[in-house]
Amino acid sequence: MKLWMIILAIVIIALVAFGVYAWKNYKKYQEQEALIAQNKQIMTMLIIDKKIMKIKDANLPKVVMDQMPKMLRGSKMPIVKAKVGPKVMTLFADRKIFDDLPVKAEAKVEVAGMYIVGVKSVRGGVKNTEPPKKKGFFEKLRDKSQARLAEMSKDNKASSKNGKKASK
Repeated sequence: MKLWMIILAIVIIALVAFGVYAWKNYKKYQEQEALIAQNKQIMTMLIIDKKIMKIKDANLPKVVMDQMPKMLRGSKMPIVKAKVGPKVMTLFADRKIFDDLPVKAEAKVEVAGMYIVGVKSVRGGVKNTEPPKKKGFFEKLRDKSQARLAEMSKDNKASSKNGKKASK
């Protein structure tokens, strides 16, 4: 009986510690979002390329790489190459708006430092340059089986109608 109490006490302490840790991280996130909202500007830029890639492979300036935590350098982030005025820059993008950014098109975006926060408008509308997604093996197999089931149900309905007519 005492063993269960000890395990229960450890679980409760772990849950409380996790809750406190999560609350502190949430507060930090709110502060960062407020700082980003204060410093964002609207800029017009020609987006050349966008990729989700490792930060160390993104050709960022040495100053930026030195400020990055070492654990974050190997993680993948949405990176955007854009021409802002006469300069070509490498910027970070928010994961929420990364898919909305057009490639090889001019767009007005909200930028806070090197971080793209939002898309205001796109010149010429959004172009869908992605090729249609190919069906995988299991999707093809599922479609074939559904087609066969539909054929079988049609055959069963036809044979049951014929059987009812013959019995009359």
